[in-house]
Amino acid sequence: MSSELNSPAPATFTVPEFCLAHRISRTALYKLWSKGNGPRRIQIGSGRSSKVLISVEAAKAWRKAREKATKQKQAA
Repeated sequence: MSSELNSPAPATFTVPEFCLAHRISRTALYKLWSKGNGPRRIQIGSGRSSKVLISVEAAKAWRKAREKATKQKQAA
């Protein structure tokens, strides 16, 4: 049996994974964070060896917030 079949679904995205999945650049993501509009993040460690992760739940909440903040056209 393939190990892929037994692997749990990822619980977090790395920054490159998040950017790829959401079709935004790394620069755009960091700009969103600087303006307070990015997804919640988890920082593991400190300094140059630190790692930033974004939980699947935070990504979902961020998408919903962005949808809500975007003016939607009313159906005629």
